[in-house]
Formats: sequence, structure tokens, C-alpha cells
Amino acid sequence: MIGEKPFENKTVLITGGTGSLGKILVQRILSGELGIPKKVIVFSRDEAKQHQMRISYLQKKVSTDESIYQNFAHTLEFRIGDVRNYANICLAVKGADIVINAAALKQVPTCEYFPEQALLTNCMGAANIVQAIQENDYPVQTVIGVSTDKACKPVNVMGMTKAIQERIFTSANILNRKTTFICVRYGNVLASRGSVIPLFHYQIEQGGPVTVTVPEMTRFLLSLNQAVDTVFAALRFGKPGETYIPNAPSAEVINIAKALIGNRKIEIKFTGIRPGEKMHEIMVSEEEMHHTIRRGDYYVILPMLPELSDVITTTSILKKEFSSADSVIDFNKTVALLKQHELMIGEWNHIEDGELLR
Repeated sequence: MIGEKPFENKTVLITGGTGSLGKILVQRILSGELGIPKKVIVFSRDEAKQHQMRISYLQKKVSTDESIYQNFAHTLEFRIGDVRNYANICLAVKGADIVINAAALKQVPTCEYFPEQALLTNCMGAANIVQAIQENDYPVQTVIGVSTDKACKPVNVMGMTKAIQERIFTSANILNRKTTFICVRYGNVLASRGSVIPLFHYQIEQGGPVTVTVPEMTRFLLSLNQAVDTVFAALRFGKPGETYIPNAPSAEVINIAKALIGNRKIEIKFTGIRPGEKMHEIMVSEEEMHHTIRRGDYYVILPMLPELSDVITTTSILKKEFSSADSVIDFNKTVALLKQHELMIGEWNHIEDGELLR
């Protein structure tokens, strides 16, 4: 736990900082809501996205909050590099106080076809961060590993590699007592890369059909800002080896499609479950629920390693695994959720990189 202003005068490294989550993280950190940072380092291997991100700040297209741009001018730094490369990671981590690891291969089909690539980014990238801190005795205060609901009882390569990433960061607390390693785990983020919504918007613009896997499929849903809130909560209140999980709502994918189609006469086509997909996602497994507590608005999975456990849970907060099939919101609430996040209107190409729901 590092207080109310964890970013105050700190150097923050965000790997995968040009991704959907990374962009909102940078905005929120630069806003100063949790303290004015000394430096924010965006680390990624895509020079085009870094250039686009830099230009968007220079042209003040990111936000209406003027303080963000005042902080940007002397705070934001871009670095090209790859989490797979140990030397790259050493140069980036050196001097950082806080590391948020958002770099990942996260598309389920891609990871199924190229599992070795998913292993290198999702697992070896995390291991490189841990090794860099340990071998060089870098004074990093906190590392946040960004995970996914697919890491819970994984059936696909993406989930399997993310599950191993969680274990890499959890176990790192034992030999790196000066650094706190914490994970966050959440489901599909509305309108991010990997979200189905940009695809649905595009298909609707083209006159259909809108493609849905199966009618019964459910997914957890939260906004990018709620994902960032989860990272911030873990940073402020998390203890070594814990995993933070938002109590997010879930919806049937068919209702998301129907809500976006509205009164338009557009066909819905069912395509079947893709390789590596689950019908319902799980955020906390039956095994983990016995180690889960409630802290504020979040579930927290306590570390199972005895060296890290200082809390013995005698009563389970959860009576069963936390599944997206448990508390599915109905059609009207799905419409309200999409309206709340302004996803019912606007052109599809406002939303970044539409791809299939994982």
C-alpha cells in the first residue's frame, strides 16, 4: 500500500503503452489525479503508434483537460523496445519507480496459431522484468501485471500464458522483497482492441450481417476507465502477490449485437465458437474462491504461497466460482450500459482497431 498519491514525483514505466489500456493509463496519470509524476515512459515496439500518440498530444486531441498537456510537455517520454529483449527491459526499468506491464499478445486466435510467440511476449516478457529488477537491484517500488479472465482455468494459449505471467509476478515477491509485485485480472474492455463492439459497428455500417458466435455466450464488460481504476486500486492498496478483480457486470453477446442494431433490418448470423473460446468466462475459480477477500469494490485473490500469506480466510466471500454466467444483465440494462459509455452512437471507425471478441 503506497498511499493516496502514488505517482507524485515518480517515474512510471508502461510497457505496451500505446495499446488501448496504455493510452488511457497515460492520460489518467498525466492528469495528476494520483499525484504529478516526474516522468511517464511509454515503452513499445510500434514506432507508428508512438508517433501517432505523440502527435495527438502535441495537437491536443487527447482530452479537454489542459493540465494533461501541461504535464505532457516535460513528462511524457517514448521508447522503442520489446519486452522479449532483456537488454531493452533493463534500459527501460532502470530508474523507474513503478512498472505497469500492459504489453501482451492477447488475441485468442493469434495465440492459438503462434503459441511460441505468445509465450515469448506474455511469459518471457514478465520474466525479463523480474530478472532485470533482481539482477541489477533496481529500486522499483511496485510492478503491476495486467492479466485477463482467460488466465482463470485457461483453455486457450492466451489464457495459459497469462496464467503463467501471474505466477511469475506472484513468486517474484519472494526473492525481491524490496519490490511489490501485484496482478490485476479483468474481462473484455468495451471498445478496446479485442472488443466485439467495433466489429459490430463496422458490420452494421456495411448493412450486415452481424456475426455472433452462439446466442448463449456471455462476457464480462467494463470500460477502459474502469480497467484503469482497477490498476490504480491495486497500486494504492495491493499487497505482495495479490490479484485484484473488479466486480464487473456481464452480458450476452447476442444482446450487445441487438442493442447496437436497434431498429435496423440487419441479419444476425451465428458462426459457432472459435478455437480456444469458452461459452462463459471465469474471473475467480473454485480453487481461488477460498483465498478471496473483498476490499472496497474489488475481489482480491490472496497469494497461495505460504511465504506471502499473512491472512487466513475462514469464510469464503464467494460461494462459487465468479463466472460471467452468474449475473447476466438483461437486454434493457445492456442498452443502458452501452449508452452510458457512448457506444450506441457515432461512426464505427472512431473506435480503435475493431477485432473479434476474444
